[in-house]
Amino acid sequence: MRLDKFICKSTELTRTEVTSLLRSGVVLVNGDVITNEATQVHENNRITLHGKTLTARASRYIMIHKPLDTICSNVDEAYPSLLNYLDVKKSNDLHFVGRLDADTTGLVLVTDDGRWSYNIITPKKQCAKVYRVHLRDDVNDDVITRFLHGVQLQGEASLTMPAILDIVNPREVLLTITEGKFHQVKRMFAAVGNRVVGLHREKIGNVSLDIDHGTWRFLTANEIQSFQNEV
Repeated sequence: MRLDKFICKSTELTRTEVTSLLRSGVVLVNGDVITNEATQVHENNRITLHGKTLTARASRYIMIHKPLDTICSNVDEAYPSLLNYLDVKKSNDLHFVGRLDADTTGLVLVTDDGRWSYNIITPKKQCAKVYRVHLRDDVNDDVITRFLHGVQLQGEASLTMPAILDIVNPREVLLTITEGKFHQVKRMFAAVGNRVVGLHREKIGNVSLDIDHGTWRFLTANEIQSFQNEV
């Protein structure tokens, strides 16, 4: 973890205030004065501020049911930030574990634990994400095979990783992918001549969306641990 982030998680100071303190030489790591905010520190380091040992607060792990016309950003832009739905302190210290487009709804995970979120977003871990997809045109069984073998997305050098398609009805499907390419679900269906008209994420790994849209909750200990066990 970066030193400035560690201090923010250990105090009520802002990132700007921490940077100023570091420049003044009042922060020590294992007895050495450190002034670089980007210095990497670990749990077993002794970090002091004005001689007082700091202990970082426990990381937070949150599920949000994203409504339409919100964005996975820490600030409001063309649409309001999804963080506006959270009633927690220092929400700007949180980051989104993968993003959904403004016109996509469903499960979004938020945390301040970078190592934990890496297990979810890196394709190497093959963490499955399940989407309910509504389509413009009927889909047939041939697409199941094509997605399983991978499809060529426009602008990509390699095929998509194997994806599982379950047909609910001709224009509604469940798609399970283990990647997170830009607009991937929409581009996959475009590659087979169809168009996504509605998109909703229902599940990430072993965590299923179980709250109303626009609401949030903390993950359980078992849910948190399930991502740490991803292989």
